[in-house]
Amino acid sequence: MRRHPPHPRAAVLVLHGGQAKSERPARPWQLAALRMGPVVRAVTAGLPHQDVLVAQVRYRVRGWNGDRADPAHDTLRALDALAELTGPVPTVLLGHSMGGRAALHAAGHPLVTGVVALAPWWPPGEPVEQAAGRHVVALHGERDHVTSPAETADCVRRARDAGAARAGMAVIAGGDHGMLRRHGLWHDMAAALVAHLLDPGSSPDPLSAGCYQVGEIPLL
Repeated sequence: MRRHPPHPRAAVLVLHGGQAKSERPARPWQLAALRMGPVVRAVTAGLPHQDVLVAQVRYRVRGWNGDRADPAHDTLRALDALAELTGPVPTVLLGHSMGGRAALHAAGHPLVTGVVALAPWWPPGEPVEQAAGRHVVALHGERDHVTSPAETADCVRRARDAGAARAGMAVIAGGDHGMLRRHGLWHDMAAALVAHLLDPGSSPDPLSAGCYQVGEIPLL
């Protein structure tokens, strides 16, 4: 738990990155988890209401591990636990890299209303049907050499075609996979996107309309 109000009206679950294959136990002090610290602080500070729960999912192991998709199952279990704790509160999943993949896989959970993916690992053919009726937004670094902006764009397009309530993407000029270059923009955009998905009436969308349309992806 990063913020636990007594009567949450909504929730944000944060999902950090990992490795393609690893059976090693996940630990909160590993680099992928620590990298999300500044993002979590920015998102928490930018929440549209004080009664929004913020929590970080703790995986059992560090790897995705092929068809096992371990972090996706961990995310679904975390959502089930959240439902028992808070009831049916609207929830936004915020994931980086492998965490973005876990978030997309878990998008069909009844609590989930939106996914914000930062430099997500969305390989070709990633399932998107579960995103129907959800909001899916991705930010990708222009200089990401770990995950592919083109594959992210294709996944966003397919999610839109599969019935996502809204699906869009923007590219951060000069941005890298670790969100270190132009880190302030990464943090500000993540916070603004989460706030908008939680309360679009009081928190405007930080992305332009062009981010949600077919064609050239806007550069931030």
